[in-house]
Amino acid sequence: MSRLLQVITVCAALVLMAGCSNDSKKVTRVEADSTTDLSGKWNDTDSRLVAEEMIKDCIERPWYNKMIQSRGGTLPTIVIGSVRNKSHEHINVETFIKDMERALINSGKVDFVANAEERSELRDELASQEGNATEETRKEAGQEIGADLMLTGSLNSIVDQEGSDAVVFYQIDLQLVDIQSHKTIWIGDKKIKKYLSKNSVKF
Repeated sequence: MSRLLQVITVCAALVLMAGCSNDSKKVTRVEADSTTDLSGKWNDTDSRLVAEEMIKDCIERPWYNKMIQSRGGTLPTIVIGSVRNKSHEHINVETFIKDMERALINSGKVDFVANAEERSELRDELASQEGNATEETRKEAGQEIGADLMLTGSLNSIVDQEGSDAVVFYQIDLQLVDIQSHKTIWIGDKKIKKYLSKNSVKF
Protein backbone atom coordinates (compact mmCIF):
# COMPACT_ATOMS: atom_id res chain seq x y z
CA MET A 1 0.00 0.00 0.00
CA SER A 2 2.88 2.32 0.86
CA ARG A 3 4.51 1.52 -2.49
CA LEU A 4 1.29 2.33 -4.34
CA LEU A 5 1.01 5.63 -2.49
CA GLN A 6 4.56 6.55 -3.53
CA VAL A 7 3.78 5.80 -7.19
CA ILE A 8 0.62 7.92 -7.05
CA THR A 9 2.53 10.77 -5.41
CA VAL A 10 5.25 10.69 -8.09
CA CYS A 11 2.66 10.64 -10.90
CA ALA A 12 0.80 13.56 -9.37
CA ALA A 13 4.05 15.52 -9.06
CA LEU A 14 4.89 14.87 -12.73
CA VAL A 15 1.45 16.00 -13.84
CA LEU A 16 1.78 19.13 -11.72
CA MET A 17 5.22 19.88 -13.14
CA ALA A 18 3.95 19.44 -16.68
CA GLY A 19 1.08 21.81 -15.98
CA CYS A 20 3.43 24.39 -14.54
CA SER A 21 5.71 24.04 -17.57
CA ASN A 22 2.84 24.71 -19.98
CA ASP A 23 1.63 27.65 -17.91
CA SER A 24 5.08 29.25 -18.03
CA LYS A 25 4.82 29.93 -21.76
CA LYS A 26 3.35 33.36 -22.35
CA VAL A 27 2.49 34.92 -25.70
CA THR A 28 1.92 38.65 -25.99
CA ARG A 29 0.68 40.25 -29.17
CA VAL A 30 2.47 43.44 -30.24
CA GLU A 31 1.86 45.93 -33.02
CA ALA A 32 3.38 44.82 -36.34
CA ASP A 33 5.19 48.16 -36.73
CA SER A 34 6.56 48.21 -33.17
CA THR A 35 10.31 48.20 -32.60
CA THR A 36 11.50 44.85 -31.25
CA ASP A 37 15.11 43.67 -31.13
CA LEU A 38 15.58 40.45 -29.15
CA SER A 39 18.66 38.91 -30.74
CA GLY A 40 20.41 41.94 -32.20
CA LYS A 41 20.19 40.40 -35.67
CA TRP A 42 18.68 42.00 -38.76
CA ASN A 43 14.91 42.04 -38.26
CA ASP A 44 11.62 43.33 -39.65
CA THR A 45 12.09 46.75 -38.04
CA ASP A 46 15.49 47.18 -39.72
CA SER A 47 14.00 46.13 -43.06
CA ARG A 48 11.07 48.52 -42.90
CA LEU A 49 12.92 51.58 -41.59
CA VAL A 50 15.88 51.18 -43.95
CA ALA A 51 13.61 50.72 -46.98
CA GLU A 52 11.50 53.78 -46.13
CA GLU A 53 14.51 55.99 -45.42
CA MET A 54 16.50 54.98 -48.50
CA ILE A 55 13.58 55.25 -50.92
CA LYS A 56 12.74 58.69 -49.51
CA ASP A 57 16.35 59.79 -50.02
CA CYS A 58 16.36 58.35 -53.56
CA ILE A 59 13.34 60.21 -54.90
CA GLU A 60 14.30 63.50 -53.21
CA ARG A 61 17.66 63.73 -55.00
CA PRO A 62 18.26 66.07 -58.01
CA TRP A 63 17.99 63.29 -60.62
CA TYR A 64 14.25 63.06 -60.00
CA ASN A 65 13.28 66.62 -60.94
CA LYS A 66 15.68 66.56 -63.90
CA MET A 67 14.06 63.39 -65.25
CA ILE A 68 10.52 64.69 -64.68
CA GLN A 69 11.35 67.87 -66.58
CA SER A 70 13.04 66.01 -69.43
CA ARG A 71 9.99 63.74 -69.79
CA GLY A 72 7.42 66.52 -69.75
CA GLY A 73 6.06 65.58 -66.34
CA THR A 74 5.74 61.83 -67.02
CA LEU A 75 6.65 59.73 -64.00
CA PRO A 76 9.68 57.44 -64.33
CA THR A 77 9.01 53.70 -64.20
CA ILE A 78 11.14 51.63 -61.84
CA VAL A 79 11.74 47.89 -61.52
CA ILE A 80 13.63 46.30 -58.63
CA GLY A 81 16.42 43.95 -59.67
CA SER A 82 18.55 41.75 -57.45
CA VAL A 83 19.35 42.62 -53.84
CA ARG A 84 22.16 40.34 -52.65
CA ASN A 85 22.66 39.25 -49.07
CA LYS A 86 26.43 39.34 -48.44
CA SER A 87 26.09 39.49 -44.65
CA HIS A 88 27.02 36.82 -42.11
CA GLU A 89 23.33 36.14 -41.44
CA HIS A 90 20.62 34.30 -43.30
CA ILE A 91 18.42 37.23 -44.32
CA ASN A 92 15.24 36.91 -46.34
CA VAL A 93 15.84 39.75 -48.81
CA GLU A 94 12.34 39.29 -50.26
CA THR A 95 10.93 41.06 -47.20
CA PHE A 96 13.31 43.98 -47.74
CA ILE A 97 12.42 44.13 -51.45
CA LYS A 98 8.70 44.21 -50.63
CA ASP A 99 9.28 47.01 -48.13
CA MET A 100 11.04 49.00 -50.87
CA GLU A 101 8.27 48.28 -53.37
CA ARG A 102 5.70 49.50 -50.86
CA ALA A 103 7.68 52.69 -50.18
CA LEU A 104 8.05 53.37 -53.91
CA ILE A 105 4.38 52.85 -54.71
CA ASN A 106 3.15 54.80 -51.69
CA SER A 107 5.38 57.77 -52.57
CA GLY A 108 3.21 58.46 -55.62
CA LYS A 109 6.29 59.81 -57.43
CA VAL A 110 7.11 56.84 -59.64
CA ASP A 111 5.39 54.15 -61.64
CA PHE A 112 6.34 50.61 -60.75
CA VAL A 113 6.46 47.39 -62.75
CA ALA A 114 6.74 43.75 -61.71
CA ASN A 115 10.18 42.18 -61.36
CA ALA A 116 11.58 39.45 -63.65
CA GLU A 117 10.11 36.55 -61.65
CA GLU A 118 6.67 38.14 -61.46
CA ARG A 119 6.74 39.05 -65.17
CA SER A 120 7.45 35.42 -66.04
CA GLU A 121 4.35 34.33 -64.11
CA LEU A 122 2.26 37.04 -65.78
CA ARG A 123 3.45 35.95 -69.23
CA ASP A 124 2.41 32.39 -68.45
CA GLU A 125 -1.04 33.72 -67.60
CA LEU A 126 -1.17 35.63 -70.90
CA ALA A 127 -0.26 32.46 -72.78
CA SER A 128 -2.98 30.57 -70.92
CA GLN A 129 -5.57 33.23 -71.78
CA GLU A 130 -4.65 33.00 -75.46
CA GLY A 131 -6.24 29.59 -75.78
CA ASN A 132 -8.77 29.65 -72.97
CA ALA A 133 -10.20 33.11 -72.30
CA THR A 134 -12.99 34.69 -74.31
CA GLU A 135 -12.03 37.21 -76.96
CA GLU A 136 -13.68 40.02 -75.01
CA THR A 137 -11.67 39.40 -71.83
CA ARG A 138 -8.42 38.09 -73.33
CA LYS A 139 -5.34 40.25 -72.66
CA GLU A 140 -2.86 40.74 -75.47
CA ALA A 141 0.83 39.95 -75.26
CA GLY A 142 3.36 42.62 -76.15
CA GLN A 143 1.62 45.38 -74.19
CA GLU A 144 3.99 45.53 -71.22
CA ILE A 145 5.32 48.85 -69.93
CA GLY A 146 9.09 48.94 -70.10
CA ALA A 147 10.93 50.18 -67.02
CA ASP A 148 13.17 53.24 -67.28
CA LEU A 149 15.23 52.53 -64.18
CA MET A 150 16.41 49.51 -62.20
CA LEU A 151 17.10 49.53 -58.47
CA THR A 152 19.66 46.99 -57.23
CA GLY A 153 21.66 46.58 -54.05
CA SER A 154 23.34 44.49 -51.40
CA LEU A 155 23.38 43.92 -47.63
CA ASN A 156 26.78 43.56 -45.96
CA SER A 157 27.86 43.08 -42.36
CA ILE A 158 30.93 43.08 -40.13
CA VAL A 159 31.07 41.39 -36.72
CA ASP A 160 33.58 42.54 -34.10
CA GLN A 161 33.46 40.21 -31.08
CA GLU A 162 35.46 40.02 -27.88
CA GLY A 163 34.33 37.50 -25.29
CA SER A 164 30.64 37.99 -24.54
CA ASP A 165 30.52 41.45 -26.16
CA ALA A 166 30.01 42.08 -29.86
CA VAL A 167 29.37 44.91 -32.26
CA VAL A 168 27.46 44.06 -35.42
CA PHE A 169 27.72 46.55 -38.28
CA TYR A 170 25.35 46.45 -41.25
CA GLN A 171 25.74 48.43 -44.44
CA ILE A 172 22.98 48.50 -47.03
CA ASP A 173 23.95 49.81 -50.49
CA LEU A 174 21.47 50.63 -53.25
CA GLN A 175 21.95 52.05 -56.72
CA LEU A 176 19.54 53.29 -59.37
CA VAL A 177 20.60 52.71 -62.97
CA ASP A 178 19.19 54.01 -66.25
CA ILE A 179 18.29 50.86 -68.22
CA GLN A 180 18.78 52.50 -71.63
CA SER A 181 22.18 54.10 -71.01
CA HIS A 182 23.35 51.97 -68.03
CA LYS A 183 24.20 55.24 -66.31
CA THR A 184 24.07 55.18 -62.50
CA ILE A 185 21.95 58.13 -61.45
CA TRP A 186 21.78 57.56 -57.68
CA ILE A 187 23.75 55.68 -55.04
CA GLY A 188 22.60 55.46 -51.44
CA ASP A 189 23.76 53.69 -48.33
CA LYS A 190 22.49 53.14 -44.82
CA LYS A 191 24.58 52.01 -41.86
CA ILE A 192 23.32 50.28 -38.71
CA LYS A 193 25.50 49.43 -35.71
CA LYS A 194 24.30 47.23 -32.84
CA TYR A 195 26.13 46.57 -29.58
CA LEU A 196 25.40 43.20 -27.95
CA SER A 197 26.43 42.29 -24.45
CA LYS A 198 25.32 39.00 -22.91
CA ASN A 199 26.64 35.76 -21.46
CA SER A 200 27.01 34.08 -24.82
CA VAL A 201 27.03 35.74 -28.22
CA LYS A 202 27.10 33.40 -31.20
CA PHE A 203 27.28 34.20 -34.90
